[in-house]
Amino acid sequence: MTDIKEEDWLVRPNPLDPRLTQRVTGIDETGRPVETSVTVERALTLYLNAREIVTMMTILDHPEWLALGYLLNQNMLRPDDIVTGVDYDEDLGAVVVRTDTETDFEDKLRKKTLTSGCAQGTAFGDLMEALETIVLPPSEVRTSWLYRLTSAINTTPSLYLEAGAIHGCVLCEGDRPLVYMEDVGRHNAVDKVAGWMFANSISGADKLFYTTGRLTSEMVIKTVRMGIPVLVSRSGFTAWGVELARKCGLTLIGRARGKRFVALSGQERIVFDQDLAYVENESFKSRRKGSRDDD
Repeated sequence: MTDIKEEDWLVRPNPLDPRLTQRVTGIDETGRPVETSVTVERALTLYLNAREIVTMMTILDHPEWLALGYLLNQNMLRPDDIVTGVDYDEDLGAVVVRTDTETDFEDKLRKKTLTSGCAQGTAFGDLMEALETIVLPPSEVRTSWLYRLTSAINTTPSLYLEAGAIHGCVLCEGDRPLVYMEDVGRHNAVDKVAGWMFANSISGADKLFYTTGRLTSEMVIKTVRMGIPVLVSRSGFTAWGVELARKCGLTLIGRARGKRFVALSGQERIVFDQDLAYVENESFKSRRKGSRDDD
């Protein structure tokens, strides 16, 4: 398989950014002193038209995209809304999204429910109704793309490889990974991708979405809202995630490691064009921590 070059990425993690990790000391299981990198998380308060919406814990590498993606995926911004500004103040730990009209977020906040995401992922009562209007395109996904993408993503320099304790999400087109976002919660990582797509007027119709996290209802909802027809993860499924994917016509592929994967929805999009004799099993070096137990 052809290597993915650094210049092929539009956005990818920067594990050398000193704001995102720090070195701490401790002891190991033998009592000997050790030094290791840990991920730095900070609070970010989101405002919509000067009104406070939520405070979330994030690594703060792309706060503007995170803010836009959060509002879009919560149905508080529509794809056709006009955003007049996104202002981030690092000292205050706040980001303000401004639109040309007021929103109906008060009603949505009254319908708020907690979901299964890490930290404070939320979904609003009208999200399910909004999903019914989305029709995903009948695009294909080739197995050769899956194997090339998973190999490239697992070996790309990242905060995960530097410090761990983080989730990753990758927007892909065919066998090319485009945008790789990480955060302490998988919902934050996917929201950053959604915000980047909105800011750059990128369609999800011909894209594939990869996540390191579980294939939950929240991940399915966010992927469908971005108009992306294929969702892939190295982790396992939840029952409601599978049920929603089938209702929405989303191709749902999980436990994608080495030669293995399992598709539980949208199998008609899959084209089996890869000879498995030429695909290696996942090496120990490429395996994410805890991968044996993350189904």
